[in-house]
Formats: sequence, C-alpha cells, structure tokens
Amino acid sequence: MTTLTEADALDGLRDALGLLKDREQVAERLLASSAKHSFDPDEELDWDAPFEPGKWFWPPELVSLYDTPMWRRMSEEQRILLSQHEAAALASLGIWFELILMQLLVRHIYDKAATSAHVRYALTEIEDECRHSKMFARLISHGGTPWYPVSRTHLNLGRVFKTISTTPGSFTATLLGEEVLDWMQRLTFPDERVQPLIRGVTRIHVVEEARHVRYAREELRRQMLTAPKWSQEFTRVTSGEFARVFSVAFVNPDVYTNVGLDKREAMAQVKESGHRREVMQTGAKRLTDFLDDIGVLRGAGRRLWRSSGLLA
Repeated sequence: MTTLTEADALDGLRDALGLLKDREQVAERLLASSAKHSFDPDEELDWDAPFEPGKWFWPPELVSLYDTPMWRRMSEEQRILLSQHEAAALASLGIWFELILMQLLVRHIYDKAATSAHVRYALTEIEDECRHSKMFARLISHGGTPWYPVSRTHLNLGRVFKTISTTPGSFTATLLGEEVLDWMQRLTFPDERVQPLIRGVTRIHVVEEARHVRYAREELRRQMLTAPKWSQEFTRVTSGEFARVFSVAFVNPDVYTNVGLDKREAMAQVKESGHRREVMQTGAKRLTDFLDDIGVLRGAGRRLWRSSGLLA
C-alpha cells in the first residue's frame, strides 16, 4: 500500500480539511504528550474505597432505557442498578474492541521502520490499551457484576474484520470505537452524580484516548488520499458494516435480565426511543462529520452508516 512520505507533505498534499501534517512530527508530539500525561490505574485510582450509596455508575441520561415507559416505571434503585450493569457491559465491550485495535496496530506497523517515531507511538498506544483493558477488567470485578462478552456472532465478525480490513478501514473502525465512547466519557468524569471510581476511570481514558484519536485521524486522512481506489471503496463498505455491528453491540441485552426487567420489552423500547437515537447520533456526530469530509461516507457505505442509526 502506498504511504505518504515527508516529501509528499512538504509538497503540499492536502484533503478537504487542509494540508496534511508530517507523520513523524505528529508522532513526536504524541510521544512527548504520552511521557507527560500517562497514568497507572492501579496506583492512580482508589480501588479500596466503597461505592457511595445513591450515586450512579453512568449518567442517567446515557442509560439506554432513559425516558422510556419502562424507565418511568422503574424505581430509582433499579435505575441505578441498571446503570451499574450497563457500565460493566460498556467496559466489557471496550476490552473486546481494544483487543481488536491492538492487533490492527501491530499489523499496521509490521513492515515499517521500528526506529521511526510513527512506530514508536503505535507501540506506546498499545501499552496504553493494555492498561485500559486491565483497568476495565478490574472495574468489572470490583463492582461484582458479570463480564458481558459480545455475542458469538459479533466475536466471529470481529475475527473476520481483523483478517480482511484495509489499513484505512482499520483506522476508521478505531475511531468508531473510540469517539462515541469518548463523547460519553467526557460527560461522565465531571458529573458529581456518578461514583468517584467511575469518574476516575473515565478521566484516565479520556486523557489518553485523545492522543489515540489524533493519531488515527491523521493516519486515516493520509490513507484516504494515498490508498488504492479499491482499498478506499472497500473501506467505505466495511466501515459501514462495522458501524452496524458496533451499534447493536453497544448495549448487551443481558443487562436487562440481570436487573429484573423483561429483555424483549426493554430492547423494543430502546429501539423505539427517540432520546436514545439522539444520544447515539450526537455521540457519533463529530466522527461522522470528519468521515464525511475525508470521503469515507459515500455510496453503499453511507447507506450502511445510516442503517446503523449512528448517522442521521
């Protein structure tokens, strides 16, 4: 696959967002930021403090059933319990996604110079993701909720995606998994209604993921300009299909059963919820605007993104 060289950048290669930055300069800045602003969750967070009674585990407005008829029938205690299980399900989803991301990053740098800043930052990001996955796993265990794995179908689709994904497709999927959750977590960590431990976890994730988003956005812009036409088109379709998988996997239906709710009724109400649709589309808007600008949301791929519910 063709990649952008420093000379290309200096020659003025640009997309709809402007001049592309030199890959090595971007990576050097991200490495410097990583050196200053990286965290060890085992040391940074107070894992011994008990949960505070009456506090949420996820902002109520972001809980899937919020403002549905079922939500209005639930007690406050049951609503908070649902928020705890949904936080555990999102942490479980995050682990699944980060395992995919780490494998895609290793594939990306496999044939690149190990001494380059671009590769060194990818390895630094993999270190971050290892810590995040361990942090999410510890959070699930600490709360006493089940681990919520994705369905067997989605697990296998993930395997297929890792095998066939193009480089731009990998970075598009990376941004999809990171930016929607990032939007939610930016609402969570300053929210004093939420448990301190949850706020601490989301704060660490937001700070470190901001670098990952920058890295992926810069590389995706480069790839959508330099990748072969077939790769660009394949990326549009596969990213749209991944958006459909991601939107379905975002809430594990077993959370409803585990808090004493009727799973079928809950899933039907979430599907019909205008509030939930707005939350997901708002959470994805910064990403979909970016993907639209750089030419990912076209043709069949755009139709798939619309059917995912993430694109209005």
